Amino acid sequence: MTPFGERVRALRDGKGVTLKQMAADLHISSAYLSALEHGKRGQPSAQLVRQICAYFSIIWDEAEELERLAEISHPRVTVDTSGLSPKATELANRLSERIHDLNDPALDRLLALVDELLADSTPSRRRRTGTKRR
Repeated sequence: MTPFGERVRALRDGKGVTLKQMAADLHISSAYLSALEHGKRGQPSAQLVRQICAYFSIIWDEAEELERLAEISHPRVTVDTSGLSPKATELANRLSERIHDLNDPALDRLLALVDELLADSTPSRRRRTGTKRR
């Protein structure tokens, strides 16, 4: 499941809406909506995210958060480390090999560390190392 899928499911459950009903109301297939929720499909389009926001009457900060979740919810990530240091390539490869072994507390620690390191990173350093900040 992706962060976006998890949030959409929580919204649906909170409103007591079935997957089938939501899909019909949005004029998409229930199979597609299910695949989005379960992380079996790529990122949703910006238009679909806006439709979901309208469907649940989500505005302002909550809508921005749903858009952010959609941006970080691609289930098949490709990391291009060409031009980066050997350590960057090692990190990407080690993470890809072992991410399935990490439990939620370990993932929380890694995410917090990444957030901390990126917050300390200056724009010129991000350009030099090829990292992107969202």
